[in-house]
Amino acid sequence: MSERGALSILVLEDSDEDFDTVQQAARRAALPHRIARALTGEACLEMLNADPRGPALPRLVLLDLNTPGMDGRDALWEIRSDARWMTVPVIVLSTSANPRDVTLCYAGGANAYHVKPLRYTEHLEILQAVFAYWLGAVAPAAPTDRGTTP
Repeated sequence: MSERGALSILVLEDSDEDFDTVQQAARRAALPHRIARALTGEACLEMLNADPRGPALPRLVLLDLNTPGMDGRDALWEIRSDARWMTVPVIVLSTSANPRDVTLCYAGGANAYHVKPLRYTEHLEILQAVFAYWLGAVAPAAPTDRGTTP
């Protein structure tokens, strides 16, 4: 999972337990991707812009909504307002089943919204399905396509 050069998964998650579940799902799926964790929306955006040669393009971003500081909602809006990140799938994983949050996230450009189940096994299954779909079934945008318009 921490293979050098592998494209990464960026996870905005302040819960150690939920982040451990992400890592477990990735191990079970035998993903070669490096998993980077941000605890706040600000840290998430800093990580997206950390590469001095240009912004890194993760294969997938997983966002929790309720994080300290800049939350996942604001991070989503910032990510989607930057053309460099338009082709990156952004998946919301939240405990909030509030229809307003769901609508807000889709309006903000989220590719999918999943409510985190209370049971560990169900949460693990959702994450494995997310990884199988977004990292297996979906063709990613080529790195040379970053920030270009059709």
